[in-house]
Amino acid sequence: MSGEAGAGLRRDAIGLREVLFQSITAMAPAAAVAASIPSGAAFAGGSLPLAVLIALVACLFTASCVAELARELPTAGSVSTYAAQGLHPVVGFLVGWGYVFVEALVPPLLLLQLGFTTAGTLHQEWSSYPADLWWPWALAGAAVIAAAGYFGVRASARFGTVLGVFEILVFLVFAGWLIGRAGSHNTLSVFGTSHAPDGYEGVSGVFAGSVYTVLAFAGFEAAAPLAEETRDPRRTMHRAVLGAALAIGLFYVLTTYAMTVYFGPERFAKFGASGGSSWEGVARASFGLFWVLVFLAVVNSAVANANACAGVSTRTAFALARIRVLPRLFAALHPRYRSPVAGIAVQSVVAVGAVLGLGLGYDPVTAFLLLATVIVTVVIGVYIVVNLACAGYFLRRGRESLKPVRHLLLPVLGIAAFIPALLTAAGLPVFDFVTELTAPVSYAGPIVGIWMALGLVVLVVLMRRHPGRIAETARVHLDEPAPSDPAQNGATHR
Repeated sequence: MSGEAGAGLRRDAIGLREVLFQSITAMAPAAAVAASIPSGAAFAGGSLPLAVLIALVACLFTASCVAELARELPTAGSVSTYAAQGLHPVVGFLVGWGYVFVEALVPPLLLLQLGFTTAGTLHQEWSSYPADLWWPWALAGAAVIAAAGYFGVRASARFGTVLGVFEILVFLVFAGWLIGRAGSHNTLSVFGTSHAPDGYEGVSGVFAGSVYTVLAFAGFEAAAPLAEETRDPRRTMHRAVLGAALAIGLFYVLTTYAMTVYFGPERFAKFGASGGSSWEGVARASFGLFWVLVFLAVVNSAVANANACAGVSTRTAFALARIRVLPRLFAALHPRYRSPVAGIAVQSVVAVGAVLGLGLGYDPVTAFLLLATVIVTVVIGVYIVVNLACAGYFLRRGRESLKPVRHLLLPVLGIAAFIPALLTAAGLPVFDFVTELTAPVSYAGPIVGIWMALGLVVLVVLMRRHPGRIAETARVHLDEPAPSDPAQNGATHR
């Protein structure tokens, strides 16, 4: 397209630390520990640490596949290119179409959480503050994220690194205190099945808890779309994706263990995301003002996650616009910062529109649940396709590149791990622990269906008029000569 040959994304702008935290913050570790993982306690009870450990192993199967493909195919198109190369360009287009859609919805999801968490806490501390005055906080978060993205990948990645370090340190310190205060109640029995609650005894409760916990790992692949802006991307992407999944998985295991032994394994089935039996509730009751740090870590996690996923959505949109399967507008770059400014502007409009439209139309919590269901359903579907793409890619490359365990067995195990999570996220009552969705959250299925149907229409039009563009979803632009840097030679982006 016009201008793309003269100015691409800024190469060699960031290193391992920044891309590692891109994936880490996209997993929202503090928010996951405080809100997502406790949803599994009702099923696994005091055996939740075992459920988290099982979920970690399951997610590492898919993380390994993503890391292998990220090393072979370092591109901003990430999962779209993986599917195109490993399966077929048509599949690559549909994966990219779905992925850019849901990643654009992650920032409004987290901005809603930022809004209702901040407003609810302020109302709890000062009753004069209206509990429903959540939207100014969400809009403030949107402005911060837009600014970080505008100033380029270095600014947004370093911003995410600082936020990620803070939230992890807060929960690690808190976990250390909990383990110390638990004293003689520390026990490895929580890594067995003996503490599962009534009705979910034994392995069934642990399995149910692990399915809900798997959802806390979503986002480990978020480093991949930054490949074209990363130093030594083949090596760095592989280490970042696997490192983030493993490190945050162990973080989840440690923090869940700490709270379980402190709170009491036998009554942990009553633990949740809010009230006295929650991370903030325990911090308030037992650790004085430390709850303020817990609150700030969760809020920080929401902002960091939104920042990371804004980077994912704008880079994926850039990659698809560069080959003209999305409007050329999304490939426009800032002449100095080389950030996809048009994509950032559209992302900001989508975020503000979704936050205010859904949050005021329903309420922020309901809007959050609706968006979360849409996002998780598509993202897990993408993970399943990427597992297939890993096997397909290395089978096509020949026996000299194929490692049967890494490239065949692990993809199969990854698919097996995520199918129950997909059914659970979609509210399909295949298992007795799955809760059937009610309106308006149940609208998530039709929303995804309509978007993908629209994608099929676009696909048919492109296949008839411009079939070469679909084939280009498999193109790895980083293997081509580096574009000149207008910041250095005075050129301007057209």
